[in-house]
Amino acid sequence: MLRILTLILAMNTISFLPGVSLCQQSADNILITEEIKLNAVNSVSDLLNSNYIFPETAKEMEIYIKNEFEKGSYEGINDPQKFSDMLTDDLQKVSKDKHIRVSFNPEQIQVMKSSKNKNNEEFEKKFIEDFKKENYGFKKVEILSGNIGYIDFRRFGSGELIKDKVAVVMSFVENCEALIFDMRYNGGGDPTGVQLITSYLFGDEPVHLNDLYYRPDDTLQEFWTLKDIEGKRMKNIPVFILTGSYSFSGAEEFAYNLQNLNRAVIVGETTGGGANPGNGNIVDDIFTIFIPTGRAINPYTKTNWEGTGVKPDVEINSIDALTKAHILALEKIAGSSSSEMNENKKRRINRLIESLNATLSDPDLSTEQLKKFAGDYGDRKIFYENGRLFHQRAGREKFEMTPMSKDTFMLHEIDLFRLKFENDSDGNIISLSVLFDNGKTETISKIN
Repeated sequence: MLRILTLILAMNTISFLPGVSLCQQSADNILITEEIKLNAVNSVSDLLNSNYIFPETAKEMEIYIKNEFEKGSYEGINDPQKFSDMLTDDLQKVSKDKHIRVSFNPEQIQVMKSSKNKNNEEFEKKFIEDFKKENYGFKKVEILSGNIGYIDFRRFGSGELIKDKVAVVMSFVENCEALIFDMRYNGGGDPTGVQLITSYLFGDEPVHLNDLYYRPDDTLQEFWTLKDIEGKRMKNIPVFILTGSYSFSGAEEFAYNLQNLNRAVIVGETTGGGANPGNGNIVDDIFTIFIPTGRAINPYTKTNWEGTGVKPDVEINSIDALTKAHILALEKIAGSSSSEMNENKKRRINRLIESLNATLSDPDLSTEQLKKFAGDYGDRKIFYENGRLFHQRAGREKFEMTPMSKDTFMLHEIDLFRLKFENDSDGNIISLSVLFDNGKTETISKIN
Protein backbone atom coordinates (compact mmCIF):
# COMPACT_ATOMS: atom_id res chain seq x y z
CA MET A 1 0.00 0.00 0.00
CA LEU A 2 2.73 2.47 0.94
CA ARG A 3 4.49 1.63 -2.34
CA ILE A 4 1.37 2.69 -4.24
CA LEU A 5 1.08 5.95 -2.30
CA THR A 6 4.74 6.71 -2.95
CA LEU A 7 4.34 6.07 -6.65
CA ILE A 8 1.43 8.50 -6.88
CA LEU A 9 3.30 11.25 -5.08
CA ALA A 10 6.40 10.76 -7.18
CA MET A 11 4.60 10.75 -10.49
CA ASN A 12 2.15 13.59 -9.76
CA THR A 13 -0.50 11.65 -11.61
CA ILE A 14 -3.48 12.67 -9.52
CA SER A 15 -4.80 16.15 -8.77
CA PHE A 16 -6.26 16.47 -5.30
CA LEU A 17 -9.00 18.70 -3.95
CA PRO A 18 -8.40 20.21 -0.52
CA GLY A 19 -10.24 18.52 2.30
CA VAL A 20 -9.14 19.92 5.67
CA SER A 21 -10.30 22.81 7.79
CA LEU A 22 -7.83 25.31 6.31
CA CYS A 23 -9.23 24.75 2.86
CA GLN A 24 -12.66 25.17 1.30
CA GLN A 25 -12.55 24.37 -2.44
CA SER A 26 -9.09 25.15 -3.78
CA ALA A 27 -5.85 26.95 -3.07
CA ASP A 28 -7.53 30.12 -4.31
CA ASN A 29 -9.77 30.12 -1.23
CA ILE A 30 -7.16 29.94 1.51
CA LEU A 31 -4.51 32.27 2.84
CA ILE A 32 -1.59 30.85 4.76
CA THR A 33 -0.11 32.81 7.65
CA GLU A 34 3.51 33.51 8.56
CA GLU A 35 3.13 30.98 11.38
CA ILE A 36 2.03 28.26 8.93
CA LYS A 37 4.97 29.05 6.64
CA LEU A 38 7.46 29.02 9.52
CA ASN A 39 6.13 25.68 10.78
CA ALA A 40 6.38 24.28 7.24
CA VAL A 41 9.99 25.46 6.87
CA ASN A 42 10.92 23.88 10.21
CA SER A 43 9.08 20.63 9.47
CA VAL A 44 10.60 20.33 5.99
CA SER A 45 14.06 20.90 7.50
CA ASP A 46 13.55 18.19 10.13
CA LEU A 47 12.27 15.69 7.56
CA LEU A 48 15.21 16.35 5.25
CA ASN A 49 17.76 16.01 8.03
CA SER A 50 16.23 12.70 9.11
CA ASN A 51 15.66 11.16 5.69
CA TYR A 52 17.46 12.79 2.75
CA ILE A 53 20.09 10.53 1.22
CA PHE A 54 22.87 13.13 1.61
CA PRO A 55 22.94 14.46 5.21
CA GLU A 56 25.34 17.31 4.44
CA THR A 57 23.13 18.56 1.62
CA ALA A 58 20.08 18.27 3.87
CA LYS A 59 21.79 20.63 6.33
CA GLU A 60 22.62 23.06 3.54
CA MET A 61 18.97 23.07 2.43
CA GLU A 62 17.82 23.71 6.00
CA ILE A 63 20.15 26.67 6.39
CA TYR A 64 19.11 28.11 3.04
CA ILE A 65 15.31 28.02 3.47
CA LYS A 66 15.53 29.23 7.07
CA ASN A 67 17.68 32.14 5.94
CA GLU A 68 15.21 32.87 3.17
CA PHE A 69 12.39 32.96 5.71
CA GLU A 70 14.33 35.27 8.00
CA LYS A 71 15.17 37.59 5.08
CA GLY A 72 11.47 37.87 4.28
CA SER A 73 11.68 36.10 0.91
CA TYR A 74 8.41 34.31 1.62
CA GLU A 75 6.55 37.37 2.95
CA GLY A 76 3.43 38.26 1.03
CA ILE A 77 3.16 34.74 -0.40
CA ASN A 78 -0.22 33.74 1.00
CA ASP A 79 -1.19 31.23 -1.66
CA PRO A 80 -0.21 27.69 -0.52
CA GLN A 81 0.51 26.53 -4.07
CA LYS A 82 2.89 29.40 -4.75
CA PHE A 83 4.59 28.87 -1.39
CA SER A 84 5.11 25.15 -2.04
CA ASP A 85 6.51 25.97 -5.49
CA MET A 86 8.94 28.49 -3.95
CA LEU A 87 10.11 25.97 -1.37
CA THR A 88 10.59 23.37 -4.10
CA ASP A 89 12.63 25.79 -6.21
CA ASP A 90 14.82 26.76 -3.25
CA LEU A 91 15.43 23.16 -2.19
CA GLN A 92 16.31 22.11 -5.74
CA LYS A 93 18.54 25.17 -6.11
CA VAL A 94 20.71 23.89 -3.27
CA SER A 95 20.48 20.13 -3.86
CA LYS A 96 20.18 20.02 -7.68
CA ASP A 97 17.86 17.08 -6.93
CA LYS A 98 14.78 17.14 -9.16
CA HIS A 99 13.03 14.48 -7.10
CA ILE A 100 12.60 16.83 -4.14
CA ARG A 101 9.19 18.47 -4.29
CA VAL A 102 6.96 20.23 -1.79
CA SER A 103 3.30 19.92 -2.75
CA PHE A 104 0.01 21.41 -1.61
CA ASN A 105 -1.90 18.16 -0.96
CA PRO A 106 -4.53 18.34 1.84
CA GLU A 107 -6.64 15.45 0.59
CA GLN A 108 -3.61 13.28 -0.07
CA ILE A 109 -2.52 13.86 3.52
CA GLN A 110 -5.82 12.48 4.75
CA VAL A 111 -5.29 9.39 2.60
CA MET A 112 -1.74 8.94 3.91
CA LYS A 113 -2.86 9.29 7.52
CA SER A 114 -5.69 6.85 6.92
CA SER A 115 -3.34 4.30 5.36
CA LYS A 116 -1.18 4.38 8.48
CA ASN A 117 -4.13 3.73 10.75
CA LYS A 118 -5.86 0.99 8.77
CA ASN A 119 -5.55 -1.17 5.70
CA ASN A 120 -6.94 1.17 3.08
CA GLU A 121 -8.02 -1.53 0.65
CA GLU A 122 -10.55 0.77 -1.01
CA PHE A 123 -7.90 3.29 -1.99
CA GLU A 124 -5.53 0.59 -3.22
CA LYS A 125 -8.30 -0.92 -5.31
CA LYS A 126 -9.10 2.46 -6.87
CA PHE A 127 -5.45 3.09 -7.72
CA ILE A 128 -5.15 -0.29 -9.43
CA GLU A 129 -8.36 0.29 -11.37
CA ASP A 130 -7.10 3.69 -12.53
CA PHE A 131 -3.77 2.16 -13.53
CA LYS A 132 -5.61 -0.50 -15.53
CA LYS A 133 -7.41 2.27 -17.43
CA GLU A 134 -3.97 3.60 -18.39
CA ASN A 135 -3.23 0.12 -19.79
CA TYR A 136 -0.58 -0.35 -17.08
CA GLY A 137 1.53 2.42 -18.63
CA PHE A 138 1.60 1.02 -22.18
CA LYS A 139 0.51 3.70 -24.65
CA LYS A 140 1.23 1.98 -27.94
CA VAL A 141 2.67 -1.31 -29.19
CA GLU A 142 3.10 -2.02 -32.90
CA ILE A 143 5.25 -3.62 -35.56
CA LEU A 144 7.05 -1.03 -37.67
CA SER A 145 8.11 -1.56 -41.28
CA GLY A 146 10.93 -4.08 -41.52
CA ASN A 147 9.64 -6.16 -38.59
CA ILE A 148 10.77 -3.73 -35.86
CA GLY A 149 8.87 -3.91 -32.57
CA TYR A 150 7.89 -0.53 -31.10
CA ILE A 151 6.77 -0.10 -27.46
CA ASP A 152 5.64 3.32 -26.22
CA PHE A 153 5.72 2.99 -22.42
CA ARG A 154 4.77 5.89 -20.10
CA ARG A 155 5.13 4.58 -16.53
CA PHE A 156 6.64 1.63 -14.62
CA GLY A 157 4.29 -0.04 -12.19
CA SER A 158 5.57 -2.68 -9.77
CA GLY A 159 6.72 -5.89 -11.41
CA GLU A 160 4.01 -7.89 -9.64
CA LEU A 161 1.29 -5.50 -10.81
CA ILE A 162 2.30 -5.32 -14.49
CA LYS A 163 3.72 -8.80 -15.10
CA ASP A 164 0.67 -10.16 -16.96
CA LYS A 165 0.42 -7.11 -19.22
CA VAL A 166 4.16 -7.17 -19.88
CA ALA A 167 3.92 -10.83 -20.90
CA VAL A 168 1.20 -9.96 -23.44
CA VAL A 169 3.15 -6.99 -24.82
CA MET A 170 6.40 -8.91 -25.13
CA SER A 171 4.68 -11.87 -26.78
CA PHE A 172 3.33 -9.46 -29.42
CA VAL A 173 6.87 -8.41 -30.42
CA GLU A 174 8.69 -11.67 -29.69
CA ASN A 175 9.30 -12.48 -33.36
CA CYS A 176 10.59 -9.02 -34.30
CA GLU A 177 14.16 -8.57 -35.47
CA ALA A 178 14.81 -5.46 -33.35
CA LEU A 179 13.03 -3.58 -30.55
CA ILE A 180 12.51 0.12 -29.91
CA PHE A 181 11.40 1.20 -26.42
CA ASP A 182 10.02 4.73 -26.34
CA MET A 183 10.90 6.40 -23.01
CA ARG A 184 10.54 9.99 -24.24
CA TYR A 185 7.42 10.58 -22.15
CA ASN A 186 8.08 8.15 -19.31
CA GLY A 187 8.41 9.86 -15.92
CA GLY A 188 9.57 6.81 -13.98
CA GLY A 189 7.95 4.51 -11.45
CA ASP A 190 8.82 1.30 -9.63
CA PRO A 191 12.31 -0.28 -10.01
CA THR A 192 10.84 -3.79 -9.95
CA GLY A 193 8.96 -2.87 -13.14
CA VAL A 194 12.27 -1.86 -14.72
CA GLN A 195 13.74 -5.15 -13.55
CA LEU A 196 10.89 -7.18 -15.05
CA ILE A 197 10.93 -5.68 -18.54
CA THR A 198 14.73 -5.73 -18.70
CA SER A 199 14.71 -9.45 -17.87
CA TYR A 200 13.16 -10.21 -21.28
CA LEU A 201 16.28 -8.80 -22.97
CA PHE A 202 18.79 -11.21 -21.41
CA GLY A 203 19.28 -14.95 -21.11
CA ASP A 204 18.60 -17.31 -18.21
CA GLU A 205 21.80 -16.39 -16.37
CA PRO A 206 21.09 -13.53 -13.89
CA VAL A 207 22.58 -10.16 -14.83
CA HIS A 208 23.30 -7.48 -12.23
CA LEU A 209 21.34 -4.37 -13.25
CA ASN A 210 21.43 -1.81 -10.46
CA ASP A 211 21.62 -1.28 -6.69
CA LEU A 212 19.62 1.09 -4.50
CA TYR A 213 21.09 2.27 -1.20
CA TYR A 214 18.66 3.66 1.41
CA ARG A 215 19.96 5.94 4.14
CA PRO A 216 17.19 5.65 6.82
CA ASP A 217 17.73 1.94 7.44
CA ASP A 218 21.24 1.71 5.94
CA THR A 219 20.33 -1.03 3.46
CA LEU A 220 21.44 -1.93 -0.05
CA GLN A 221 18.90 -3.51 -2.41
CA GLU A 222 20.31 -5.34 -5.43
CA PHE A 223 18.42 -5.76 -8.70
CA TRP A 224 19.24 -8.63 -11.04
CA THR A 225 17.40 -9.95 -14.07
CA LEU A 226 14.71 -12.41 -13.07
CA LYS A 227 15.20 -16.14 -13.41
CA ASP A 228 11.54 -16.77 -14.15
CA ILE A 229 9.52 -14.73 -16.65
CA GLU A 230 6.46 -15.60 -18.70
CA GLY A 231 7.24 -15.89 -22.39
CA LYS A 232 10.21 -15.79 -24.72
CA ARG A 233 13.54 -14.15 -23.91
CA MET A 234 14.99 -11.89 -26.62
CA LYS A 235 18.61 -11.81 -25.60
CA ASN A 236 20.16 -11.42 -29.05
CA ILE A 237 18.01 -8.95 -30.96
CA PRO A 238 19.13 -5.29 -31.24
CA VAL A 239 17.49 -2.90 -28.75
CA PHE A 240 17.08 0.87 -29.09
CA ILE A 241 15.74 3.24 -26.42
CA LEU A 242 14.30 6.67 -27.22
CA THR A 243 14.92 9.42 -24.65
CA GLY A 244 14.11 13.08 -24.15
CA SER A 245 14.33 15.72 -21.45
CA TYR A 246 11.05 14.45 -19.93
CA SER A 247 12.48 10.94 -19.44
CA PHE A 248 13.02 10.68 -15.70
CA SER A 249 13.82 8.39 -12.78
CA GLY A 250 12.84 4.78 -13.64
CA ALA A 251 12.89 5.56 -17.36
CA GLU A 252 16.44 6.80 -16.92
CA GLU A 253 17.42 3.70 -14.97
CA PHE A 254 16.09 1.51 -17.77
CA ALA A 255 18.21 3.40 -20.32
CA TYR A 256 21.29 3.72 -18.08
CA ASN A 257 21.32 0.03 -17.10
CA LEU A 258 21.08 -1.21 -20.67
CA GLN A 259 23.53 1.36 -21.99
CA ASN A 260 26.21 0.33 -19.51
CA LEU A 261 25.59 -3.34 -20.20
CA ASN A 262 26.06 -2.63 -23.92
CA ARG A 263 22.62 -4.09 -24.48
CA ALA A 264 20.90 -1.06 -26.04
CA VAL A 265 21.62 2.03 -28.12
CA ILE A 266 20.15 5.22 -26.66
CA VAL A 267 18.74 7.63 -29.25
CA GLY A 268 17.43 11.13 -28.62
CA GLU A 269 18.18 13.80 -26.02
CA THR A 270 19.79 13.78 -22.57
CA THR A 271 17.29 12.76 -19.88
CA GLY A 272 16.08 14.73 -16.85
CA GLY A 273 18.66 13.52 -14.32
CA GLY A 274 16.85 12.03 -11.32
CA ALA A 275 18.47 8.96 -9.75
CA ASN A 276 17.46 9.22 -6.10
CA PRO A 277 14.35 7.20 -5.13
CA GLY A 278 12.28 8.09 -2.10
CA ASN A 279 8.79 8.56 -0.74
CA GLY A 280 6.18 11.09 0.28
CA ASN A 281 6.16 12.64 3.75
CA ILE A 282 3.56 14.68 5.62
CA VAL A 283 4.84 18.17 6.42
CA ASP A 284 1.69 19.46 8.14
CA ASP A 285 -2.05 19.52 7.46
CA ILE A 286 -1.71 20.91 3.93
CA PHE A 287 1.80 20.23 2.60
CA THR A 288 3.68 17.08 1.66
CA ILE A 289 7.27 16.65 0.54
CA PHE A 290 8.78 13.95 -1.61
CA ILE A 291 12.22 13.17 -0.17
CA PRO A 292 14.79 10.95 -1.90
CA THR A 293 15.91 8.54 0.79
CA GLY A 294 18.12 6.44 -1.45
CA ARG A 295 20.42 6.60 -4.43
CA ALA A 296 21.13 4.36 -7.37
CA ILE A 297 24.56 2.75 -7.56
CA ASN A 298 25.31 1.11 -10.87
CA PRO A 299 27.44 -2.02 -10.27
CA TYR A 300 29.72 -1.16 -13.21
CA THR A 301 30.09 2.62 -13.16
CA LYS A 302 29.76 2.83 -9.33
CA THR A 303 27.72 6.01 -9.86
CA ASN A 304 24.44 7.06 -11.50
CA TRP A 305 22.75 9.69 -13.67
CA GLU A 306 21.74 12.12 -10.91
CA GLY A 307 22.04 15.71 -12.11
CA THR A 308 23.64 14.74 -15.43
CA GLY A 309 20.95 12.62 -17.03
CA VAL A 310 21.58 9.72 -19.38
CA LYS A 311 23.45 10.92 -22.43
CA PRO A 312 22.34 9.28 -25.69
CA ASP A 313 24.68 7.27 -27.87
CA VAL A 314 23.06 8.93 -30.89
CA GLU A 315 22.10 12.52 -30.17
CA ILE A 316 19.16 13.90 -32.14
CA ASN A 317 16.09 16.03 -31.52
CA SER A 318 13.68 13.83 -29.59
CA ILE A 319 10.98 14.51 -32.19
CA ASP A 320 13.11 12.70 -34.79
CA ALA A 321 14.39 10.02 -32.42
CA LEU A 322 11.92 7.32 -33.50
CA THR A 323 12.71 7.75 -37.19
CA LYS A 324 16.45 7.69 -36.47
CA ALA A 325 16.18 4.58 -34.27
CA HIS A 326 14.09 2.89 -36.96
CA ILE A 327 16.85 3.60 -39.48
CA LEU A 328 19.54 2.31 -37.13
CA ALA A 329 17.55 -0.86 -36.44
CA LEU A 330 17.11 -1.55 -40.16
CA GLU A 331 20.80 -0.91 -40.81
CA LYS A 332 21.68 -3.36 -38.06
CA ILE A 333 19.41 -6.00 -39.59
CA ALA A 334 20.72 -5.34 -43.11
CA GLY A 335 24.28 -5.88 -41.88
CA SER A 336 23.38 -9.19 -40.30
CA SER A 337 25.03 -12.37 -41.56
CA SER A 338 21.84 -14.31 -40.93
CA SER A 339 20.98 -17.02 -43.43
CA GLU A 340 17.60 -15.31 -43.87
CA MET A 341 19.27 -12.16 -45.20
CA ASN A 342 18.94 -12.72 -48.96
CA GLU A 343 19.43 -10.06 -51.61
CA ASN A 344 15.69 -9.43 -51.99
CA LYS A 345 15.26 -8.79 -48.28
CA LYS A 346 18.34 -6.57 -48.16
CA ARG A 347 17.05 -4.55 -51.12
CA ARG A 348 13.68 -4.02 -49.39
CA ILE A 349 15.37 -2.97 -46.15
CA ASN A 350 17.64 -0.52 -47.95
CA ARG A 351 14.61 0.99 -49.62
CA LEU A 352 12.92 1.43 -46.25
CA ILE A 353 16.05 3.13 -44.95
CA GLU A 354 16.00 5.44 -47.96
CA SER A 355 12.37 6.33 -47.22
CA LEU A 356 13.05 7.08 -43.54
CA ASN A 357 16.12 9.16 -44.34
CA ALA A 358 13.96 11.19 -46.70
CA THR A 359 11.53 12.02 -43.90
CA LEU A 360 14.42 13.32 -41.81
CA SER A 361 15.78 15.51 -44.61
CA ASP A 362 12.28 16.64 -45.69
CA PRO A 363 13.02 18.58 -48.93
CA ASP A 364 11.42 22.01 -48.81
CA LEU A 365 9.21 22.41 -51.87
CA SER A 366 7.14 25.55 -52.41
CA THR A 367 3.43 25.56 -53.15
CA GLU A 368 4.14 26.40 -56.79
CA GLN A 369 6.62 23.54 -57.09
CA LEU A 370 4.11 21.07 -55.64
CA LYS A 371 1.24 22.27 -57.82
CA LYS A 372 3.20 21.71 -61.04
CA PHE A 373 3.13 17.93 -60.42
CA ALA A 374 -0.70 17.85 -60.33
CA GLY A 375 -2.45 16.27 -63.28
CA ASP A 376 -3.67 13.03 -64.85
CA TYR A 377 -1.22 10.26 -65.71
CA GLY A 378 -3.14 7.41 -67.31
CA ASP A 379 -5.43 5.98 -64.59
CA ARG A 380 -3.38 7.76 -61.92
CA LYS A 381 -4.23 11.21 -60.68
CA ILE A 382 -1.93 13.58 -58.78
CA PHE A 383 -3.72 16.45 -57.05
CA TYR A 384 -2.88 19.28 -54.69
CA GLU A 385 -5.05 19.71 -51.59
CA ASN A 386 -4.55 21.83 -48.44
CA GLY A 387 -0.83 22.25 -48.99
CA ARG A 388 -0.14 18.60 -49.77
CA LEU A 389 0.11 16.33 -52.80
CA PHE A 390 -1.93 13.13 -53.14
CA HIS A 391 -1.79 10.12 -55.45
CA GLN A 392 -4.87 8.12 -56.41
CA ARG A 393 -5.59 5.39 -58.92
CA ALA A 394 -9.06 5.16 -60.38
CA GLY A 395 -11.42 3.51 -57.90
CA ARG A 396 -8.79 3.22 -55.17
CA GLU A 397 -7.80 4.97 -51.97
CA LYS A 398 -5.79 8.19 -52.12
CA PHE A 399 -2.38 8.41 -50.43
CA GLU A 400 -0.44 11.44 -49.32
CA MET A 401 2.86 11.95 -51.10
CA THR A 402 6.06 12.71 -49.17
CA PRO A 403 8.92 14.37 -51.07
CA MET A 404 12.25 12.57 -51.08
CA SER A 405 13.92 15.02 -53.45
CA LYS A 406 12.84 17.80 -55.81
CA ASP A 407 11.28 15.28 -58.22
CA THR A 408 10.86 11.97 -56.33
CA PHE A 409 8.11 11.09 -53.83
CA MET A 410 7.04 8.17 -51.68
CA LEU A 411 3.52 7.37 -50.53
CA HIS A 412 2.46 7.59 -46.92
CA GLU A 413 1.89 4.07 -45.52
CA ILE A 414 3.46 2.43 -48.62
CA ASP A 415 7.18 2.50 -47.80
CA LEU A 416 8.53 0.70 -50.86
CA PHE A 417 6.62 2.60 -53.56
CA ARG A 418 8.21 5.54 -55.45
CA LEU A 419 6.97 8.17 -57.90
CA LYS A 420 9.51 10.08 -60.00
CA PHE A 421 8.52 12.96 -62.28
CA GLU A 422 10.29 13.84 -65.52
CA ASN A 423 10.30 17.31 -67.08
CA ASP A 424 11.27 18.80 -70.45
CA SER A 425 13.93 21.43 -71.12
CA ASP A 426 11.48 24.19 -70.18
CA GLY A 427 10.78 22.63 -66.79
CA ASN A 428 7.30 21.34 -67.66
CA ILE A 429 6.29 17.96 -66.21
CA ILE A 430 5.85 15.49 -69.06
CA SER A 431 5.70 12.06 -67.41
CA LEU A 432 5.52 10.05 -64.23
CA SER A 433 7.67 6.99 -63.55
CA VAL A 434 6.38 4.43 -61.05
CA LEU A 435 9.37 2.74 -59.38
CA PHE A 436 8.56 -0.66 -57.88
CA ASP A 437 10.63 -2.33 -55.15
CA ASN A 438 11.50 -5.27 -57.44
CA GLY A 439 13.43 -2.94 -59.73
CA LYS A 440 10.73 -2.59 -62.41
CA THR A 441 9.71 0.84 -63.72
CA GLU A 442 6.48 1.97 -65.39
CA THR A 443 6.55 5.34 -67.16
CA ILE A 444 3.26 7.16 -67.88
CA SER A 445 2.89 10.35 -69.91
CA LYS A 446 1.06 13.30 -68.40
CA ILE A 447 -2.34 13.79 -70.03
CA ASN A 448 -3.14 17.26 -68.68
